[in-house]
Amino acid sequence: MSDEQNWQAPGASGQTPAPEGQPQQPQAPQQPQQPQYGQYAPQPGWQQQPGWQQQPYGQQPYPAGAQPAWTPPPKPGLIPLRPLTLGPLLAGPFQALRRNPRITVGAALLLQGIPSIVVSVLIAGGVALLVGRVVSGELEDQPTLRAGLVGGTIVLAVLSLVITTVFSALLQGVIVADVARESLGEKLTFRALWQSIRGRIGALIGWTMLLALAWIVAFALVIAVIVALAMIGGPAGTIGAVLVGIFGGLALIVLAFWVNTKLAMVPSVIVLERLSLTAAVARSWRLTTGFYWRTLGIILLVWVIVYAITQTVAIPFGIIGGLVGGVFAPTSASTSDSLTQVLVAQLSVNVVSSIVTGIVGAIGSVIQTAAVSLLYLDLRMRKEGLDLELVRFVEARQTGQELPDPYLPPAAQPAAPTAGWPAG
Repeated sequence: MSDEQNWQAPGASGQTPAPEGQPQQPQAPQQPQQPQYGQYAPQPGWQQQPGWQQQPYGQQPYPAGAQPAWTPPPKPGLIPLRPLTLGPLLAGPFQALRRNPRITVGAALLLQGIPSIVVSVLIAGGVALLVGRVVSGELEDQPTLRAGLVGGTIVLAVLSLVITTVFSALLQGVIVADVARESLGEKLTFRALWQSIRGRIGALIGWTMLLALAWIVAFALVIAVIVALAMIGGPAGTIGAVLVGIFGGLALIVLAFWVNTKLAMVPSVIVLERLSLTAAVARSWRLTTGFYWRTLGIILLVWVIVYAITQTVAIPFGIIGGLVGGVFAPTSASTSDSLTQVLVAQLSVNVVSSIVTGIVGAIGSVIQTAAVSLLYLDLRMRKEGLDLELVRFVEARQTGQELPDPYLPPAAQPAAPTAGWPAG
């Protein structure tokens, strides 16, 4: 056989021609080049899709023998389904306002804005009525009228606290449920959200009132000790009252930060895990263990942001209210007409300021509640792998399967059907 018959193009058979006089050395077949760590490696015929749109959990969506490429964490809704960093934790509450404003803003106005405005008007009217009775009463009736003023003010304050606490608890429940469903890509109506928390309203109100009552009792005890020491008289009593006031106040502040942070997840646990009040308290305490400073820092940061926004809106009304007297009575308010104009203008500015502040404060409460709800999800992702359960739930929903609520604790979940699920 001639050399021409044995000739092949260089590299056609995976070999290279050897120099003349040297034997041909076979070359090992070339291995496909592996991507370095952190590089994206697209595979032939496969197009990357978001993780929550890929094959169901446990199935292999890649061609046989192909190396899996990196995919971003699935984000079917409000947040990516992975442990959250500071960015998503801060952006998530504002995204919740933007994604479903009819629920978030509507619930804020309905459950906190309007009740706070009504309570403010009732308290102002009631106090004005009681003060008017004291001013216009006879001299011999003054002790009774003053006692009535003090008692009426206390009753109005307690009534205000009860109304505010009840509606605040309802708002917390709605926002917690909305954030949880939006994280799964679901957008429920107010009626659907209300039905989902209807059985948890009593526990929510009970917890909110119990926490408020506990802090009222704690502050009252410190004040009672201060008053008792002051009544003793003498330098010892005075010094003791001052020391108790300083150190007792500092101790209450530190205790408030610690306890409120450890128990911040109780509303989320009550709504999403449907536990009893005592079990929810213990559950929140366990979830925040090991993440106390991170939880406290994020809660304080969100509070500072909300406070800055609220003050930015409220300060102009305070400035306008201070300028009202100069606008309507530039020289003096000696005449009755000018005084009436000043009082009417001042009252109008105060009413408008109260309405605007109430609305902004209600929206701020939504942001703070949503931030704590996202912190709850983040803690469960970090400590219990909740992100895997949420991904499994979303992928099963894409294929038409039904799974139990992924937010329920494992002990409360019914056994999921295994038919149709791949092994492993």
